[in-house]
Amino acid sequence: MAAYVISEVEVRDAASMEAYRTLAAQTIAQYGGRYLARGGAADVVEGGPPAETIIIVEFPSMARAREWYASAEYAEALKLRRTALERRLIFVEGVLPV
Repeated sequence: MAAYVISEVEVRDAASMEAYRTLAAQTIAQYGGRYLARGGAADVVEGGPPAETIIIVEFPSMARAREWYASAEYAEALKLRRTALERRLIFVEGVLPV
């Protein structure tokens, strides 16, 4: 079953953000992930203020998403993340087929 990683992002440093984005994208692809949404316009219909940027990545499974997040490859991107951006990161399992 697919799993989704949802990031609500506020950029802190644009140059660091670009470096982070490049590394993160490489590792996401390496672990079988693919972007479904990446920084497009978001319209908050209910709830609090919108995040500056919303990113949704699909992985083949929750196990694969967690492998990616805990990987040595992504750890390099995480070092940049601390200065590049502030975020809320959510892992969500996909819906089971009926």
